[in-house]
Amino acid sequence: MKFKFIISFILLIPFFLSAQHTNVLIDNNGAPEEPSIYVDPDNTDHLIAGSNINNYYYSYDGGYTWDEGTLVSAPYGVWGDPCVIIDTSGHFYFFHLSSPASGNWIDRIVCQKSTDLGLTWNEGSYMGLNGSKAQDKEWAVVDRNNNNIYVTWTQFDDYGSSSPNDSSIIRFSSSTDGGQTWSEAVRLSEVAGNCIDDDNTVEGAVPTVGPNGEIYVSWAGPAGIVFDKSPDQGNTWLDNDIFVSDMPGGWAINIPGIMRCNGMPVTSCDISGGSYHGTIYINWSDQRNGEDDTDIWLTKSTDAGETWSEPKRVNDDVPGKQQFFTWMDIDQTNGYIYFVFYDRRNYDDNLTDVYMAVSKDGGETFVNFKVSETPFLPISSIFFGDYNNISVYNGVIRPMWTRLHNGNLSVWTAIVNLEIVGMEEEIADKTPFSLNQNYPNPFTGTTYFSFKLYQLSRVSLKIYDIYGREIATLIDNMFMDSGKYVKQFDPIQYNLSPGVYYFSLTGDNQNMQKKMLYLK
Repeated sequence: MKFKFIISFILLIPFFLSAQHTNVLIDNNGAPEEPSIYVDPDNTDHLIAGSNINNYYYSYDGGYTWDEGTLVSAPYGVWGDPCVIIDTSGHFYFFHLSSPASGNWIDRIVCQKSTDLGLTWNEGSYMGLNGSKAQDKEWAVVDRNNNNIYVTWTQFDDYGSSSPNDSSIIRFSSSTDGGQTWSEAVRLSEVAGNCIDDDNTVEGAVPTVGPNGEIYVSWAGPAGIVFDKSPDQGNTWLDNDIFVSDMPGGWAINIPGIMRCNGMPVTSCDISGGSYHGTIYINWSDQRNGEDDTDIWLTKSTDAGETWSEPKRVNDDVPGKQQFFTWMDIDQTNGYIYFVFYDRRNYDDNLTDVYMAVSKDGGETFVNFKVSETPFLPISSIFFGDYNNISVYNGVIRPMWTRLHNGNLSVWTAIVNLEIVGMEEEIADKTPFSLNQNYPNPFTGTTYFSFKLYQLSRVSLKIYDIYGREIATLIDNMFMDSGKYVKQFDPIQYNLSPGVYYFSLTGDNQNMQKKMLYLK
């Protein structure tokens, strides 16, 4: 049967330009919060995510659909603070606190690993065990040059103690064998904090890797935000912490409707090879403009952390509203910086949206946009965790946040549409074309394929089944000029059975492929 199709340049198509980014529910069972998410740079269809206290999720289609599971707790137990990453071999890692049957509560940092894309997980390894001292709030990063894993966290002599004899410090450990073993933990922080788990406790250590394998990290505490670095894979560190910025009001922030909120820093380094290669950024929130005006801030260093710029305000609304729970990531294909945070700019009460911001010019200016489809109303009796998260690579932008609805917590991501944000040109710099996910997906009737050519190209658009067999040829080796195109596809005309299929756009020795789901 002859295939009927539509090819057209698009200026406006309602189903693509809906002025909204598709929100995807990941989990709404068991009050999940404190989410972590990671896009695989080697295959952006692969994502791993986690949430408190022991939930893991994985996606093989770029975050459109998710499977989930619960970590095995033996032998070290699981006690939250999830951090997920992917190494250069495509292996997934889930870092968390401990609650061992034999030992003390949060007495070590645990790493569990999956070598089959999240289907199964090992019982884990650990680092930082130091008698009965508490090991808390870890974060990890992979050096993609050598596959080393670096982890930083806070150690409490006695968690919650107000005794002046008890202190908190920042510690570091590394693995060079895929998380099987870990180096002896070393102290990073020159100035110790107290153990109350408040403004004068040292917390918020998020490591990042520099262009030559340097390790950079900052944290907050009694000295404000400070910075440390290692030039040699963690073997040596600075004798004295470098002051970055004060933090008026401290990192423990009071936000109406939120049981506990922090503004602890997130550190990231541009290793994209672009104009801002080597620049280190630190992102946080504080109340320097007043308790009713929490803001998101960014500072940067262009000299390996020796000096730091004056903080710039990331949120671009008028003063007087609350923005909080920020996280940041850099697209290492172009150096663009992306932020995600809660935002109340649109309301006079505690209704809360999720906003994002992006900077294309090294943190000098910011474009803000709303990413959540609807607001939610937090309740101070319900714990939201201590952070949200975001992961970005090659234009695949996946924030992750916690939401409350009808008294139930859930965790979400969004399929951020670069064209809505006006950022689609970043893909044009890397490839001769871009291919969008079909819409709708999953689909029960007609679906649409949309792609953009950035130059005159000879292209083919085809559909395959899960065994790689060609099902339909929509465009066959055709010269097409630059522009936006849409093709309509009716599966009934091809007698398709319900199931998973793939569609691919090929040309100029490049191929882009995406998965779609047909339901009857």
